[in-house]
Amino acid sequence: MSMITIDRLPADALRGVGGGLAPTRTVVAYGFWIFIMSDIVMFAALFAAYAVLSGNIAGGPTGRELFNLHKVFVETACLLLSSYTCGVGMLCAERRQPGVFLSFAAATFILGAAFLSIELSEFVGIAKAGAGPTRSAFLSSFFTLVGMHGAHVTCGLVWLVYMVAQVLVKGLRAVVLRRLLCFSLFWHALDIVWIGVMTLVYLMGAR
Repeated sequence: MSMITIDRLPADALRGVGGGLAPTRTVVAYGFWIFIMSDIVMFAALFAAYAVLSGNIAGGPTGRELFNLHKVFVETACLLLSSYTCGVGMLCAERRQPGVFLSFAAATFILGAAFLSIELSEFVGIAKAGAGPTRSAFLSSFFTLVGMHGAHVTCGLVWLVYMVAQVLVKGLRAVVLRRLLCFSLFWHALDIVWIGVMTLVYLMGAR
């Protein structure tokens, strides 16, 4: 049995009564779900490594001495708000409202960039304090886990810029909507991972 995707549906089938959303949603390729799950498995391994190595400070500073929870809460708020604007933007895209979508896409990018800038400033501050990734096993695992999440956010921002360019050039056609949904799932997955990072690394580490 073959799977019918939204790309094969006529344009009218994508609209409900009165121009609203049709019941049929974009079908995401199985390959993308495999990618998301493999990413989750990778982060699970990094979480496990951090949990094992977090106590190995080798006479260096601990998380309690290094972490600034105020900054962590601010960057968490930025990322969670970006997830909200991303979700609303996706709904606007499905309703064929490109102008509103672009506004929420810009808000998502700004919030994601703010998150990254706070994280980079934290990394620079920790490194200037003589607590670089080579100082101890704890710091190596910290920079690896948090840095990997930051790298994913960076890739997500580049992806978002690419999708905005596609919307401007191609419009909100079916294939673009499918790609936007993939991006949205990726971005929301990063939020879930960050909640784990904030809890395990920062909240527990700052006790």
